[in-house]
Amino acid sequence: MNTELNTNSIALIALCNEYCQTVEHASESERDDFIASMLRLLPRLYISAADLQIDPSLEDEMFYIDQALDEDYYNTVRSNVAALMEPDDIYLEVFEEDMKYSDTPIAASISEGIADIFQVLYNFIETIKDAPTDLIKEALTALREDFDNYWSQTLCNLLRPLNHIKHNV
Repeated sequence: MNTELNTNSIALIALCNEYCQTVEHASESERDDFIASMLRLLPRLYISAADLQIDPSLEDEMFYIDQALDEDYYNTVRSNVAALMEPDDIYLEVFEEDMKYSDTPIAASISEGIADIFQVLYNFIETIKDAPTDLIKEALTALREDFDNYWSQTLCNLLRPLNHIKHNV
């Protein structure tokens, strides 16, 4: 196994860290600045995660990232973002699985989506702190699987309402 991280892996790790720091400091941010940061970070996270090359020797393995974020901290982060986004925190979501079976619109929350992505990336960053390269590669594999199965859709869903707020409110 190659013991070095490629440039894209290093860039993704840096973006994950920057996202987490930005979200953690949301309560100290101006609303417009926070929205601009999210609109700058989210597309870059998407591209870096989508372009992440998994080590071929790890492709058939299942890896998990341990939970490091506790519920209280998650709720604090979500509440801070919700307070910043008010009154625009809630938006109508069309890509919700339940929408197929519903005659009524499904509401989603920007703050919850941001906190959900924060949780994944925070857990990832905590897992790789001081970890050897082989464990970082395993964590990157798990992060990529989580991206494919879960948080890529959440990320895309957040861009539409954030873009709307920035350009139409």
